[in-house]
Amino acid sequence: MNGADYDYLCKLLKTRSGLVLSAEKHYLAESRRLPLARRERLQNLAGLVARLRAPDAEPLIVEVVEAMTTNESFFFRDKLPFEHFRDAIMPALLSARSATRRVRIWCAAAATGQEPYSLAMTLREMSKDLRGWRIEIVATDLSTGVLEKARSGIYSQFEVQRGLPALMLIKYFAQIGEIWQIAPEFCAMVKFMPFNLLNDFASLGRFDVVLCRNVLIYFDQTTKIGVLERIAGVTERDGFLVLGGAETVVGLTDRFRPMPDKRGVYCQPGYLAAEATPESNILKFSAMPRVAGATGR
Repeated sequence: MNGADYDYLCKLLKTRSGLVLSAEKHYLAESRRLPLARRERLQNLAGLVARLRAPDAEPLIVEVVEAMTTNESFFFRDKLPFEHFRDAIMPALLSARSATRRVRIWCAAAATGQEPYSLAMTLREMSKDLRGWRIEIVATDLSTGVLEKARSGIYSQFEVQRGLPALMLIKYFAQIGEIWQIAPEFCAMVKFMPFNLLNDFASLGRFDVVLCRNVLIYFDQTTKIGVLERIAGVTERDGFLVLGGAETVVGLTDRFRPMPDKRGVYCQPGYLAAEATPESNILKFSAMPRVAGATGR
């Protein structure tokens, strides 16, 4: 694949998904697109690029862009964000939402579903404290292919061994031959839908918690700023944003501030001001007691 063809694919990927493919990732472009070229009975990637330039290429363009997205995911990835969710974020929201008894959560890059299902299992363990509450998990991804896998709730032995506690595997999954099926109740707890982070967020509604983990690292500065601004626009004033360990809002937006002693967790500036007010009951973040677990079964 010559330089002009590679540049075309890089621009196509950035325009359609916001993802930036650096020059050293040339091998990645080839390895992920070769299967599509062979399926189309093309001899090489140059032929695939020529096909992409055709007026009727839209379905193939969608497939090529999806093939280039990174869908690395595993259960309870990095562990700490899920501890913050259980021990700090949810207790704070249980206090702040006691009148409506409703919480909306958005996983903005759900991939094959391990992140939203990890949240669902965490909430199931807290079921004793959530009786009468309506918890909605919206999970989106650019790739319709990975979302189909996520909806199925079916995982290989290798996938369930990556981060999933053995006790949860036994409690919440059924083994069918060499695969594992998550219990139907968890599939029902998560609404999977395709969504492009370059689009307007208004149609999604508002959220109390947004997880956009390990996504911003693939964007350039301008795209990062735009995504964070749009997330701020759909996050409740006292809501939370959770980013990946290598990501930050610092230097990108003043719409979110890091939570003290909660790495990867961010809130809007007014929330920290409320925390500092002596008479405020909204948040005693550092001193918030851990919610007692419950098996719920």
